[in-house]
This record gives sequence, structure tokens and C-alpha cells, in this order.
Amino acid sequence: MVGSNSCNFQRKVVVGRLTSAHGVNGWIKVWSYTEVKENILTYKPWWVESKGIFKELLLDDWKWQRNGLIVRLEGVTDRDKAKDWCKKDILVDFAILPKLSGDSLYWYQLIGLNVISDYQGGAVNLGHVSKIMATGANDVLIVSGGEESIDRKERLIPYIRDYVFSVDLQKQVIEVNWDPDF
Repeated sequence: MVGSNSCNFQRKVVVGRLTSAHGVNGWIKVWSYTEVKENILTYKPWWVESKGIFKELLLDDWKWQRNGLIVRLEGVTDRDKAKDWCKKDILVDFAILPKLSGDSLYWYQLIGLNVISDYQGGAVNLGHVSKIMATGANDVLIVSGGEESIDRKERLIPYIRDYVFSVDLQKQVIEVNWDPDF
């Protein structure tokens, strides 16, 4: 089921999620966040957080079905045990992820960054990136307002050059051109 090694969460990135039990023999559905869904199996080892401790997952078996990937964890042989692992993120060490070319970034690098809009000549803090959503046409930043921002609204900003001018990982800022009233 799990290895005995603990993990340093600061070096991990979420690549998927154990979502729900599948059948009665301990199988669990997996939702992959990787661009190519099948790539989730190439990133090993998998880690999960359980009761405040990060542990390595050991896969007993896996298979692709029409509705996606299902896995069976070592020692998990029935539906009740499988349910204990559901709704948990799958993490991997970011050092094993492929290096990206050019100015490409992984989603996890954008989460938490402050979003500043330079709209009609004035800089406005819109909040921080709380999530990212794939729409098919382009990715969308979900920006949540907070104490430091103009308001507490949630905004959906397309992650395209028309709206996103720069991403500065050192300063933890994304500069956009977005109407704060939208």
C-alpha cells in the first residue's frame, strides 16, 4: 500500500488525484493532470498525504479502461480499503519532470503567484492564482481576490499572450491586461 519513506512536500508537485473506488476488488479511479494523460504512469514514485504524513504509494496493478485509468494499491483488496485512499492528490518529485523549452512553465509554478493588471495605465492587484483550468482552446487562470487585492472576486483570465504579458517567478508576479470590473 505505502512505502515507509516520508517525503519532503516542498519538493513535490501534484500530477493527479485518486478519485473514487471502482468495483469491489480494491481498484481506484485516477484523474491525471498531465497533458498527455498516460504520462502519469511514467512519473514514479507516487506520493500521497495521509493524516499529515506523506508516504510513497506502491502500485500492485493498473489498467486503462474506456473511462480512464484505474489502479490497485499494494495491500488494498476491497472497496472499503480503496475508499480510504480516495480524494487524495498524487504527488511526484518535480525533479523527475521533463525540462520545458523556452518560456513554458508547469501549472504548479503559476499557482499562488500574484496577478497584477496594467489596465488603462493603472496597476491593480487582482489577487493570486488559486487554480488553473484547461478548456481545450487555452488554459485559464482562476484568480482569487484577497486582503491585498482590489476585492475578493474570483476572475477567470485566459492564459494567452493577449492578456498575460509576463510571468516573473522570482518576484512571484504575473502581469496581465485585464479589466478589474470583469
